[in-house]
Amino acid sequence: MISIDRSAWICDMAETYGIYDTGSLPLRTVATLSAGLRDNSRIKMKISGAKASREELLIATVADGVHALLWRFGAYKDKPVFIVEALTKAERPKSNIKGFATGADLDKALAKFS
Repeated sequence: MISIDRSAWICDMAETYGIYDTGSLPLRTVATLSAGLRDNSRIKMKISGAKASREELLIATVADGVHALLWRFGAYKDKPVFIVEALTKAERPKSNIKGFATGADLDKALAKFS
């Protein structure tokens, strides 16, 4: 946990247990307390890659259901944007890969670098 994000871990230890100096405690105690941090703590959220806690996803699911019903009954003209989809959508890593339709297009692109 410490190697992933020391600041988040320290904040979680201070918030959850009121421990500001982890160096004053035995290592086994610190390890046990670290393992006992809640699932929506900063460090555990970062480790799991979650953008939202279970509670937040549940609330977003209810809100999305209400919006879907309202849209279905004509309260909205356009399909609503769903919150859960935004929270769970994986971000694509940016890539600098470029494709070319023809060999001539590739030659033109390569000519720019020479």
